Amino acid sequence: MLSAYVLIKTIPTRIEVTLSEVKKFSQVKKAYMVYGRWDIVALMDVSEYKELKTITAEINSMKGVRSTETLAST
Repeated sequence: MLSAYVLIKTIPTRIEVTLSEVKKFSQVKKAYMVYGRWDIVALMDVSEYKELKTITAEINSMKGVRSTETLAST
């Protein structure tokens, strides 16, 4: 099992919509809107790196997402 924090930067008008979409992933345990360099922080638990890669690719393809950074640990 892997735990990961995904830091998400969005365009300002899409923060709330993106947060709502991110929370729909069953692997997401918590997700918050934050202030600073990133707009959203999502904590997720996945079974393997491949699953994490798939989810982060989906997040990156969401409308309004500018970039992400993933911090993972076993």
